[in-house]
Amino acid sequence: MRAVLMAGGSGTRLRPLTCDLPKPMVPILNRPIAEHIINLLKRHNITEIIATLYYLPDVMRDYFQDGRDFGVEMTYAVEDEQPLGTAGCVKNIEELLDDTFVVISGDSITDFDLQAAIAFHKQKKSKATLVLNRVPNPVDFGVVITDKDQRISRFLEKPSTSEIFSDTVNTGTYILEPEVLQYLPENEESDFSKDLFPLLLAKGEPMYGYIAEGYWCDVGHLDAYREAQYDGLDGKVKLDFAYEEKSPGLWLGQNTYIDPSAKIEPPILIGDNCRIGPGVIIEKGTVIGDNVTIGTGADLKRPIIWNGATIGDECYLAACVISRGTRVDRRAQVLEGAVIGPLSTVGEEAQISPNVRVWPSKRIESGAILNINLIWGNTAHRNLFGQRGVTGLANIDITPEFAVKLGAAYGSTLKAGSQVVVSRDQRGFSRMISRSLIAGLMSVGVNIQNLEATAIPIARTMTPKLGVSGGVHLRAHPDRPDHILIEFLDEQGINISKSQEKKIEGAYFKEDLRRVGIPDIGNMSYPAQIIETYRQTFETQLDVEAIHNSESKIVIDYVYGVSGAILPQLLTKFGCDAIVLNASLRQTTISTEERESLLRQLGQVVEAVKANLGVQVSANGEQFILVDESGLSIRGEWLTALMVNTIFTAYPRSTVVVPVEASSAVEQIARRHDGQVIRTKANPTALMEAAQMNPNVSLGGSGDIGFIFPQLHPGFDAMFSIAKLLEMLTSQGRSLVQIQAELPRVCHKSYSLRCPWKVKGALMRYLVETHSPEQLELIDGVKIVNPQNDNWVLILPDAGEPLVHIVANSDDREWVDRSLKAYRQKVQKFIEQEQGDMVSM
Repeated sequence: MRAVLMAGGSGTRLRPLTCDLPKPMVPILNRPIAEHIINLLKRHNITEIIATLYYLPDVMRDYFQDGRDFGVEMTYAVEDEQPLGTAGCVKNIEELLDDTFVVISGDSITDFDLQAAIAFHKQKKSKATLVLNRVPNPVDFGVVITDKDQRISRFLEKPSTSEIFSDTVNTGTYILEPEVLQYLPENEESDFSKDLFPLLLAKGEPMYGYIAEGYWCDVGHLDAYREAQYDGLDGKVKLDFAYEEKSPGLWLGQNTYIDPSAKIEPPILIGDNCRIGPGVIIEKGTVIGDNVTIGTGADLKRPIIWNGATIGDECYLAACVISRGTRVDRRAQVLEGAVIGPLSTVGEEAQISPNVRVWPSKRIESGAILNINLIWGNTAHRNLFGQRGVTGLANIDITPEFAVKLGAAYGSTLKAGSQVVVSRDQRGFSRMISRSLIAGLMSVGVNIQNLEATAIPIARTMTPKLGVSGGVHLRAHPDRPDHILIEFLDEQGINISKSQEKKIEGAYFKEDLRRVGIPDIGNMSYPAQIIETYRQTFETQLDVEAIHNSESKIVIDYVYGVSGAILPQLLTKFGCDAIVLNASLRQTTISTEERESLLRQLGQVVEAVKANLGVQVSANGEQFILVDESGLSIRGEWLTALMVNTIFTAYPRSTVVVPVEASSAVEQIARRHDGQVIRTKANPTALMEAAQMNPNVSLGGSGDIGFIFPQLHPGFDAMFSIAKLLEMLTSQGRSLVQIQAELPRVCHKSYSLRCPWKVKGALMRYLVETHSPEQLELIDGVKIVNPQNDNWVLILPDAGEPLVHIVANSDDREWVDRSLKAYRQKVQKFIEQEQGDMVSM
């Protein structure tokens, strides 16, 4: 049997280790990853190996040559002009594959039983068998779902945290029959996971997942690179060591001298021709390459040191990587997670801070403290974007220097000369951060249309009208007053897609930032008549005459927000009798307790002046809470149901879009009006996208997030919602109290549990496996439904916190209480069991 070793990757996330070395040739325990894979194949009697090469192909060819010295037969296929992808490169050698063959990734360490996987493949008469493994946190991998016979039923490529339906992931090892390659185009880029396997699934070809026991580590980032070495030394993975084990846990090369006064704590590995000086301390987990010199009194706490490095007297190295030929001078410190590229020099008493990356052939001067990456190419594992934009503590996580770089990264993904809308709320820290972000954008040749302080619904409206390439809005986070939220908009005013977010992250982390000359630096302008343009757009979607004739009295609490400067002007033009509370702008954020106090005050005013309704506007003009004529607040699911009822009465047989966790009152109301309901993932971007895609949508959103009227603009808009509600109440001749009396009485409760990140995937898999497919909806999280009625329970992993939310819904309050208690116990028991298993490993 032949094996195809996919060795084309450049290992971007392992920079600076792979600047001059393809990823499969990066050493693990002083042997290239590819050599460990070849040893694994050889142990399973697979000795004919074809390596597909793209990045620096001569490095691997020169090392392995014809494979004779390694006990195998090696041939090579080089992608000369362009990368063909994981499947395309195998298609390129189709004529060499005339029988069952194995495809194995060149960037992982494993000791799977390949012969057992091959036997499984043949027993099932499979056309394609994927070797799978269970991992604690599957977010960075392709999740594969199989049925009880292990036939593959679904793929999910690198899911978000709320999409994790299983912890069983694709390891990049496949057993294939040659005929599956006929489905692939010739000389075109294609991928196994994205192209071939979904096509085989659609065609009904027999495709199975073999869940392999044993060790597997995708050496995809620097933390995993170190962990694989430590696991190898601890015996967690079966590997062939390059050196003799001189004593338990001490692997030592030839011609290596260790001073008798050195203290060594196994397990450690030291290569050939090394010199370990007096008083050196080497802690367990340390890996030292060939021809390395360690000076007197050096303290090594689990560093990975490559061939030819020189470590000076009294140096301190902690869980870092020192690449080939690097010199670390006397008393220098390289701290946890730092990486020093090949042929670099760290000067005497210099300090490299944790997680700093130094690119090849650099020099750090004596005494310097380096706490930023030296030269572009930061590949530290960090996600800029969360559930909705970029967020963090104001002036701690989100600083002016961070914003400058973020603006430059965003601008670098756009064409030079592009225009971008920038807007913000009225708070001082938002003004400060927006100015820094604007500076970054202008530095890469992007022109700014500055809306200054305004509500985000206005920014979304103006973005397409100004014909710009996108927009940025900065504001206090709606749920965390000490956090700032930065949202990026596309040319239509919708939050940008995940793929666009990844482009910005890539430019930011790799510091792949464009720089333009002085004549091409961006300029800034200030569009005029913004509120007038918004009002005109506003009026096109309203029956203004109905509002004029309503004679409604409304009390509005603006909670000192920027929308307070806008909505009074609009309502005055519509002839509304509006009493305004707390409309002055305030720089400081409002606490939850203060907002609740203002809401009680609003109810008292509504009741005292006998107003038709009251409304509290928040979240920079996106969200609101209603108060009925008796002074009682309407919020959350009750507000969702009220808005859905009102819109369906005005537009029967239309469609509403709500998040997956919204109560079943929405469906009950829709059935009364022959309407349709679309449920989406529990995030604002999903709601905006779904509302825009369907032309029959009359309303999107929920009481907790805000409401979208897609005919107006693609975002949540409390100001338009209030005006539209007034219009519909007038046209329908109803009050809020009357509408509430019509609403379905649905019990809808939720509970949140602490759930470690590493347990979320296993929990979702457990829930999927313990319920029949007819009971499951997998829009977001795992929803267990009763097809006969509106009873359901939703288990939804939180996208930003180590939490899982349990939501129960039914017309029967006792069923909700019983189900919520049962699933709380079930989920808690599983979490505790998984944590116990992790501790015992």
